[in-house]
Amino acid sequence: MKIEKLAGIDIGSNAIRLLIVNVITNKNEDAPSFKKSAIIRVPIRLGADTFISGKISENNILRMQKAMKAFKLLMEVHGVKKYKACATSAMREASNGTKIVNEIFKETTIPIEIIDGKKEAEIIFSTDLTSIIDSDKSYLYVDVGGGSTELTVFSNGKIINSKSFKIGTVRYINKKSKHFIWDEMENWIKENTHRLKSLSLIGSGGNINKLFKMSGKPIGKPLSLIYLNAQYKFLKHLSYEERITELDLNPDRSDVIIPATKIYLSAMKWSGANKIYVPKIGLADGIIKSLYFNKL
Repeated sequence: MKIEKLAGIDIGSNAIRLLIVNVITNKNEDAPSFKKSAIIRVPIRLGADTFISGKISENNILRMQKAMKAFKLLMEVHGVKKYKACATSAMREASNGTKIVNEIFKETTIPIEIIDGKKEAEIIFSTDLTSIIDSDKSYLYVDVGGGSTELTVFSNGKIINSKSFKIGTVRYINKKSKHFIWDEMENWIKENTHRLKSLSLIGSGGNINKLFKMSGKPIGKPLSLIYLNAQYKFLKHLSYEERITELDLNPDRSDVIIPATKIYLSAMKWSGANKIYVPKIGLADGIIKSLYFNKL
């Protein structure tokens, strides 16, 4: 048996995440197993800066530097052998994004790659979905982040098309979502799914993971359109404070969960899907899989 520790750092618009995984290979098994060892999430809302002022504030730059220093120490303590850090929507749109990447590298020696929406979708999609999908069916993969939504349509085990849209939860609550982009996303989903029968959604992101956990559903079972629509109405009915106290949501989750639910619901209605699978995978998982298989 061989155990290798890998780490992925996801620098998103709503939070920064460090995922550490034990990759276990056994001579008696064909494929390695990926066991999550530690997940650390720091709610540094970079998108609140970028989508309003066009750049990351000095305060959040400092917080980001401290978080990355902490991540570096944690990776050393865990004995991580290989890691990769990727930044998404907020950093790629920030006018000082490249400068911040250079400063953090000087402080921590952690290289950060600012990736575009297409590469973000490819990395997320590289995660293992075989446990929940049927190779002869069709799916719309929807990953909702703070600054963007990544869509991938695949059928019969093959990718049909993928696209990134500047629609995200942090962008939405700061009233920076453009109406015409919603129209573009609707048209894109309808054009790429209308020929596909019995299509289902696959949801990725912290908000859909939370919604799934709240449902009490067994792992592997989908959420229905009816359930998600009822939850959306229920969440909207509660105040921000009530969502924290009554539903035990973190403060940085309590506001973004509503626009996230709206995006998933919209994708389901536009594609004609009546259920959504939630495999609990995201960019950090994809980074680790891509690292292991030398795709990054």
